[in-house]
Amino acid sequence: MTDTPTNVTKEKSLNFIEHIVTKDLENGLNDGRLQTRFPPEPNGYLHIGHAKAICMDFGIAQKYGGVCNLRFDDTNPQKEDTEYVNAIMDDIHWLGFEWGKICHASDYFEQLWDFAVRLIREGKAYVDEQTSQQIAEQKGTPTTPGTESPYRNRPVEESLALFEKMNNGEVPEGAMVLRAKIDMANPNMHFRDPVIYRVINKEHHRTGARWKAYPMYDFAHGQSDYFEGVTHSICTLEFVPHRPLYDYFIDELKEGKDLADHRPRQYEFNRLNLTYTVMSKRKLLALVQEGLVDGWDDPRMPTICGLRRRGYSPQAVRRFVDMIGYTKIDALNDYAMLEAAAREDLNKRALRVTSVLDPVRLVVTNYPEGQIEEVECVKNPEDPEAGTHTQTFSRTLWIERDDFMEDAPKKYFRLTPGNEVRLKNAYIVRCTGCTKDADGNVIEVQCEYDPESRSGMPGANRRIKGTIHWLSADHCVPCEVRLYSHLFNVENPSADERDFRELLNPESLQTRTNCYTEPFAANLAPGTYLQFQRLCYATPDKSSTPEAPVFNRTVTLRDSWGGK
Repeated sequence: MTDTPTNVTKEKSLNFIEHIVTKDLENGLNDGRLQTRFPPEPNGYLHIGHAKAICMDFGIAQKYGGVCNLRFDDTNPQKEDTEYVNAIMDDIHWLGFEWGKICHASDYFEQLWDFAVRLIREGKAYVDEQTSQQIAEQKGTPTTPGTESPYRNRPVEESLALFEKMNNGEVPEGAMVLRAKIDMANPNMHFRDPVIYRVINKEHHRTGARWKAYPMYDFAHGQSDYFEGVTHSICTLEFVPHRPLYDYFIDELKEGKDLADHRPRQYEFNRLNLTYTVMSKRKLLALVQEGLVDGWDDPRMPTICGLRRRGYSPQAVRRFVDMIGYTKIDALNDYAMLEAAAREDLNKRALRVTSVLDPVRLVVTNYPEGQIEEVECVKNPEDPEAGTHTQTFSRTLWIERDDFMEDAPKKYFRLTPGNEVRLKNAYIVRCTGCTKDADGNVIEVQCEYDPESRSGMPGANRRIKGTIHWLSADHCVPCEVRLYSHLFNVENPSADERDFRELLNPESLQTRTNCYTEPFAANLAPGTYLQFQRLCYATPDKSSTPEAPVFNRTVTLRDSWGGK
């Protein structure tokens, strides 16, 4: 067999960014180097949309022998905090990536300042004293040219002096900005004398009170890429209109150098949009600050730390990103795909645990009083190396309430009077009746067991259609289980004109406090991947203690939402 079919298959599996990278490396651009960067603004916690960018920026460098730097876009001290910096680093490590070095846009404030001064001296920038509203009104429209600022042709020395005042504390916020002098008639609105510096009178978390004039994103981003030696600046589609300006400033910065084969190049892919949630940091911050969720890591939040607390694995998140892929077309991805990725991954790694979330008592009436025995349970049938653990069997058990039905339909194969079921890993039992309270609620179910039917015995081979799980009432631990569902009631809350608070799902968290689980599960650390057999995947919450265990439902065993 020739190599051709294999090579063709491999080539087809590449996304369009990988095609670009492989071609650039083959052509020797940037001396055959590959360097990317992940540039978050430290003004909030990362969400799953950032995870897609992380997998691209770090993953492509990892795959092709390059390096990816972590660069904090810290150009707005009004919104930034070291708490967010630390959280971002934790999330990247959790996803399984490592950066080449940590950089900050603030590392280049001096160089950016000098570049801005040069633009002023060359007549390519000026200080404008109009309000932001006046500047916006003069921009024009995509089909009509803008109107020049009355300050556009002010003397160079005057702009230089005012620019100094912007940075030494003499100018109030909003009173002046520095604008690049480009073209007020350009069809690309971003070229119509964009603002490149503004005044922010707040100390920076890294540079302190050194600066009062701070560069805008469009002015700082491309130059930072250039200073660092980035070869492929990969971002999302909303930056497509910004790309010409990105290239313009780099061309101005090069000072006559030939950048034909040695420059950063911007490429864009589609954002990750997810049903029944929002990705806006502003809205996520409002949910946190208004107490509508339990912090940034609330398991209903789309944040990476929220997914981690809910019990998602990093492998599941990365698998989901692979499933949706990278294109140039924005789409709304179904949350059910994320849950499917979690089920696929957790099925392989989750420790099987028996828990009862809605208990009713089951008494095995012919089992000897006071007798107990240990039954062997497989920790994970998908992993032979995981081994086994034991579970105590006794006369009085807990079972799920919906595993008993007094008047059952024909295809109900669980406990009903006269019907047999297997108690998982233990005996076959026949239901003999039930006891109700004064309101008609079932409070106890009775059954008899077949002593020769324990798993592994010859009598266990009888064909039984139903199997249910159970816990010994005297050998289990009370626990709390939090059942999470979608945070919003509508499929695309970002597109809904109503206030997003009105769209919140009031049943997105249901807390059950009368649950039981196996004793060893009470001592498991947060982040342990569990499968509550026949029920769901789960993990201990960060608030869980051995004395008061708390578990978060990660996802149901089957898709219970897609059909809705």
